[in-house]
Amino acid sequence: MAAEPQNRDTAKAIEAIRDARPPTTDRFTYLTIVEANLCPEVLPTLNEVLQSPELTQEIGWDLVFNLVSLPGSEECLETVARLGNPREVILKVLEALELLNGENQDDEEDDEQRKPDLPVSPTHKFITLLGMLAILHRRIKTKYPSRFLAQTLQTVYRTYRPNQEMTASVLNLVHSLSGQRRPPLPSRKSSVNVANPDQTGDTSKNAPDPEADRDDREDPDETELEQKLLLSFATCILEAYANGNELAWAARLLEFYNPEKIVPGRRTLMAAFREEQELLSRDSIVGKLVALIGDLGLDSFSKTFIHQLCDGPMHSEPLEEPDLSSPDKIALSTGGCVCLVAYWVFSSTVFDAGYPRPVFHVFPEHFAVLDKFLQDDAHAQIQKSTGTIEALIGIGLWLQFNNLLSANPTSPLTNPTTSPEDPTSDFMRYIHLTTLIALYHPAIQVRNAASVLAGLVLHSDPEDDDRLKILEDLLENCMFATLKARAVAWLREELLAAAAASTTASSSSSQKSNNLFSTPQALEAVQYSVFPPLTSLLDLPTLDLVEYLTANVPFIMQAVNFALFLFGSKTATAGEGKGEGENKWKQVLPGNMEATVRERWLEPLREVVVRVEREGKSGELGGEGIEMGPLEGELGLCRRLGSEK
Repeated sequence: MAAEPQNRDTAKAIEAIRDARPPTTDRFTYLTIVEANLCPEVLPTLNEVLQSPELTQEIGWDLVFNLVSLPGSEECLETVARLGNPREVILKVLEALELLNGENQDDEEDDEQRKPDLPVSPTHKFITLLGMLAILHRRIKTKYPSRFLAQTLQTVYRTYRPNQEMTASVLNLVHSLSGQRRPPLPSRKSSVNVANPDQTGDTSKNAPDPEADRDDREDPDETELEQKLLLSFATCILEAYANGNELAWAARLLEFYNPEKIVPGRRTLMAAFREEQELLSRDSIVGKLVALIGDLGLDSFSKTFIHQLCDGPMHSEPLEEPDLSSPDKIALSTGGCVCLVAYWVFSSTVFDAGYPRPVFHVFPEHFAVLDKFLQDDAHAQIQKSTGTIEALIGIGLWLQFNNLLSANPTSPLTNPTTSPEDPTSDFMRYIHLTTLIALYHPAIQVRNAASVLAGLVLHSDPEDDDRLKILEDLLENCMFATLKARAVAWLREELLAAAAASTTASSSSSQKSNNLFSTPQALEAVQYSVFPPLTSLLDLPTLDLVEYLTANVPFIMQAVNFALFLFGSKTATAGEGKGEGENKWKQVLPGNMEATVRERWLEPLREVVVRVEREGKSGELGGEGIEMGPLEGELGLCRRLGSEK
């Protein structure tokens, strides 16, 4: 019985919408009646009424905003797109898209508890409106359709959020507007499909453009201009999607290149992206975006493309430029192009895909692009463009593992910014940039990949004195304990590489290696940075010591391990037991280094750690609840090192 009044009201609403049609009422009155009676139940009747092209051209554009917020209104909106005045309806669709910006932000902040006054999600509205735009743009007949297209692409990009459904909708729109209609791909569990009325609907129902230009046909230059606008837009979307979705290109490349370093029993990222629905969808969507960019003409490494990427200005929002009147004035998204290159090299490596091989090297091309992105406020750029920055690291790893260090093998320092008075500047600057990523990127896998890349480039520097200067600079001037720890690890790797080279040289010839890392000179240069005097710490309050140790844990742990490596490696001789004999690294140790390091660094460090441990466990630190954590590891290492006498 309770449903009867509601049914009666619905019947009255349907009757009003059907019977009040012009000429019974004028246009404005009828529009008011429709808006007053809009509800999901009247939509079939309204769609019947809107089949009149004359009426829909009069009122259709005014219905867009109210209809798009009403569940089940898709058919009505498609009718408005097919029969309404396309120029007026486009303007209303773009206004509705602009209004989605606030809704999108609310949706992101509270996705699981959508506001009750938003019965239709922003994503669903976006998909519906883009479906309308695909129909509307194909209906407009004008000499300069690019003017409508530029405004549409700008608005769509401002409203776009990088989720799967919105991205699939953008793909549909660009395919429709470009005339590139790919055959449907085989169904996959990773596919994301959204409605596309331009391709599935009946185009014969489209009304002609009532304001079509009748004096001339479309300008012949418009086709190229529209294609360039769409290409620029597609590169912007690719960058936005990469920045909004973790794609793990660099981390997966590391797994591919170093399978021996994968921890047994732990699921790899490669496996996760093969097995998880969400991750499968990400790879699928990116593949479709890259294919779309190829359809629009960017499918190879031309000299122009490389020049613009490496030497051209940065373009973060190319569609917002004031002059888009000719193809040569329309730029591509710089970050989008970086993501495109990263996908090409990643897919060619991991999936054996047939994408073009970059005509790129670490120096000068990759260095130039890296410097372009990070030269101004690196921290902000890394936080803002996480996916693009990972793409840069992925490209760098690919270049390193393919031995593409330099375009000029005789002199890798080919960047024009290199100063003849400072021949280390390119390598040092490159390593500085990659270590900034290792510090500031929010994803630990990317930080690790950036650190690996920095180490690879450091070891690739052909000049040992350059490598030593870079390590000195990091150890003396870097304020971050994690990077100083990496520098100590790289120093150890240099000593091992030099020792191996010396062994090879001595077995093949009588000449000894002149590598600085096979002599005491290297450790002489850095020993006070790796093992600084710590006696002053003994006078500090224990809480200050806790703060010091906590802030410097990575560096101290690495230094302790390095000390064990240097002073705990003995070469046993006949009649001597394990741990006895001559120090294995005697030839690279400066005179009396072991004794002085123990006195100025090890003994104070041991005393500091023991005091912190004792007072922390006894409660003498004022109930601060000190968590020993890695400090326990330091203590154990210090004790072990202290016993190696």
